[in-house]
Amino acid sequence: MNEFWVSSGHLLLDRSADGFLLLTDDFLRAFLARPELMPPEDACALERALHARLLETPRARVDPTALADPDAVENWQMFLRFRDILIAAPTIEAAYLRLATGDLSATPPLFITQLVHVILRNALHDTTDAATVRAAELFFRPQRVTHHNNTILLADAEAIETHEQQRQASPLLAMLAPPPVAELTVLTDDNAADYWGRSDAFDMVLDLGGTPGGRDALGRAIAIWVRHMLGISVGIDPLPAITDPDWRWFIGLDSEATRIGNALWHGETLPEADRLLALFRLVPDAATPIQADMAGRPIYLMLAANADRLVRFKPQNLITGLPLAVVA
Repeated sequence: MNEFWVSSGHLLLDRSADGFLLLTDDFLRAFLARPELMPPEDACALERALHARLLETPRARVDPTALADPDAVENWQMFLRFRDILIAAPTIEAAYLRLATGDLSATPPLFITQLVHVILRNALHDTTDAATVRAAELFFRPQRVTHHNNTILLADAEAIETHEQQRQASPLLAMLAPPPVAELTVLTDDNAADYWGRSDAFDMVLDLGGTPGGRDALGRAIAIWVRHMLGISVGIDPLPAITDPDWRWFIGLDSEATRIGNALWHGETLPEADRLLALFRLVPDAATPIQADMAGRPIYLMLAANADRLVRFKPQNLITGLPLAVVA
């Protein structure tokens, strides 16, 4: 078994006999140690005491309403709501399902992203294919899209930003150097073994175009996520185009794909439809309880980049968007 994504925090959690994650105090302490929850230098004594109390006993009942800073009150109330959902749920996965099927706007995206990261680490626990794991990074790391050498490359947006900042120190380098993505390592069969030792750097590029490898890997990651979270098995195949004249259901894997898909559904012609990066056909297995009007019909998935050439994957859409007859 390969170790990867230590930054997910999976080593701080327990694992149930049926393979789901169980909350621990140390996992809660990891949230409390984040800069966003550390009291600032000008924090009042009450906030410092509250933070210290939670570090000592992360499940303690505390009341932040007496804090001097109204913003601090709101921030701590938000965290405590999130913490209490984790505590009340039987597993981390169950807590995420409650959040994903409720009002996600009430929870900071940072917290949701951390849950997706650690849940995927668990779901991919026995995976030996580096391309599938790299593709799964899309679920919790924004990607920058580059069209390079007749292919579509997805690079971690933060890694690209770091390279661009380094270039700013040298105007000549900025003028003459190739695109930043070309300076990163594209994941291939030849260097796949290197992925495991650098997985937490998020600095290997996924080739989504050219050959079907990158799309296949993303399809496998999606199927693993759906099976782990909903308990249903699906087949997922990349498509060059949707040729079905009676396509009835699609799921946008990001906000831009949802917008484009809705427009195409209504027969609109969009100049930005070329932002679509990948299409998939999802077919549930025969045991999946599907709505009657979708029985035997494929479900289409769309992935797109926004105007800033960023992909911001929304894994919750795969939870809420499937036409299930009952909640799995």
